[in-house]
Amino acid sequence: MREERQLGIRKLAPEDAVHLRVWLNDERVLTYYEGRDRPHDDAMIRANFFPEDDEGVSRFLVLFGEEPIGYVQYYPVDSQDKLAYGYSPDEAIYGMDQFIGEPVYWNKGLGSRLVSSVVQALSTEKHATRVIMDPQAWNRRAIRCYEKCGFRKVKLLPRHEWHEGKKRNCWLMEWRAED
Repeated sequence: MREERQLGIRKLAPEDAVHLRVWLNDERVLTYYEGRDRPHDDAMIRANFFPEDDEGVSRFLVLFGEEPIGYVQYYPVDSQDKLAYGYSPDEAIYGMDQFIGEPVYWNKGLGSRLVSSVVQALSTEKHATRVIMDPQAWNRRAIRCYEKCGFRKVKLLPRHEWHEGKKRNCWLMEWRAED
């Protein structure tokens, strides 16, 4: 009988920078996250993942069994962004970003398991009424994963994100508690 490894997360720690450095210098990962023209050096990793002011962002290392395989973060969406996206400023909305940094674990359903478990935790522990993400419109694999987890496309965000030398369209996608 094959033992199934557990997928989990733990708070990101300074010693995890070594994993981030490997993942964010892998062209396969950078194709989808940050861009192949933005490999991360130590200073970028410190600035992006270990800032002095975290602005409410909760950062985690993704583990498969004991093996680090990726990264996930979530954060309360601020009032300005809520209004820009057409939401009520009083609503409990969280944004989330993630990636599986070990390509050997791609296309195995782990991304869906990760997204679903984080969304469930945000719903129960933070009382989130919505969780939003903004994948680039060309990233069909990510969009399929998010749709599988109950997200739906709600708004095209033209020229929303800088990626590999140009502004790219993104989809505002949301998961709603009432769904």
